[in-house]
Amino acid sequence: MKAVLFVTLAGFTAIYLVAFLRRLLARGPGGVPGPTRGQTLLAFVANFFDTLGIGSYAPTTAAFRFFGMVPDEKIPGTLTVGYVLPTVAQAFIFISIIQVEMQTLVLLILASVVGSWLGAGVVCRLPRRSIQYGMGAALLIAAMLFVLKNLDEMRGTPVFPGGLALGLHDGWLIVAVAGNLILGALMTLGIGMYAPSLIMISLLGMDPKAAFPIMMGSCAFLMPLASLRFLRAGAYQPRTAVSLALGGVPAVFLAAFLVKALPLVWVRWLVILVVVYAGLGLLRSAVREVPIPSKPPPVTL
Repeated sequence: MKAVLFVTLAGFTAIYLVAFLRRLLARGPGGVPGPTRGQTLLAFVANFFDTLGIGSYAPTTAAFRFFGMVPDEKIPGTLTVGYVLPTVAQAFIFISIIQVEMQTLVLLILASVVGSWLGAGVVCRLPRRSIQYGMGAALLIAAMLFVLKNLDEMRGTPVFPGGLALGLHDGWLIVAVAGNLILGALMTLGIGMYAPSLIMISLLGMDPKAAFPIMMGSCAFLMPLASLRFLRAGAYQPRTAVSLALGGVPAVFLAAFLVKALPLVWVRWLVILVVVYAGLGLLRSAVREVPIPSKPPPVTL
C-alpha cells in the first residue's frame, strides 16, 4: 500500500512540476526568475525546523512581512507553490520510517486534499484586505497552538500526552477526517498543519510520532493540487517560489538524517514572538487598507 501511495504522490508532484515550469517558461526568454540568496537561506532555515516539527508557513510569513519580500495577497500562493518539493521530500522520508495504520493515513490525506482544493479555490480569488484579515487571524491561531505545545512539553504531566495507537477507528476516525479537512482548507491561508495536527492526533489517543507521516503526507498531497489553482490565477510570486523550492529541499535531508534531537522549546518561543508580530501587523494593515470603491454602472441614454 505504501508503494501505491508513493507512486500517487510522485504523479501529483510531476503534474505540479509541469504546471510550474510551464508558467515560468511562458514568461519568455530571460523571464525565468533566478533565486535570491536571502530567500533561499530563509527557506533552508524554515524547512530545517519544519522537518523537526516546528512548521514553516508561519515563520516564513513573518519573514515575508518583516522584510517586505512578498505582497500580502500573494503570500498564501507563494508559500504553497514554493514549498511543494521540500514537503514532498519530508513525506517520502517519514512515511517510509514511521509506522502508522494505512487506513488512517490514507483517509486523513484524502480529507486534507479535499479541504485544500476547496480552500485554494476561495483564497486565490480573495481581495488583498480579506487575505490580510485571514492570514492575520491564522498566524495568531498558530501562535496560540505553539504556546500550547510549548507549555505542554515544559510541564511534567503533559496535557496532550498522546497514546500508543498507530491508527484510529469508528467515531474517532470520523472526527480526525473532519478535523483534517478543516486543517487542509486553513492551510491555504498560511496557518500550516503541523502544530494543530500534532495536537489533534495526540488528543485522539495516537502516538505523537504517528503525526509526522500523517501531517507531512497530508501536506505533500494537498500542496501540489492547491498549487495548480494558485498558478492558474497567478496568485504567487515566481522568483520567491523558486527560491523556496531550492532552499528547502537540502534542509529537509540535513534535518531528517543528520540531526537526531534538538531542544526545540526555546526555538518555538522565538517563533511565537515573531509570528504574533506578523499577525498583528497583517490585521493592522487590513484595518488601514482603503477599499477600492466599485465603479458605478454606466449610464445609458
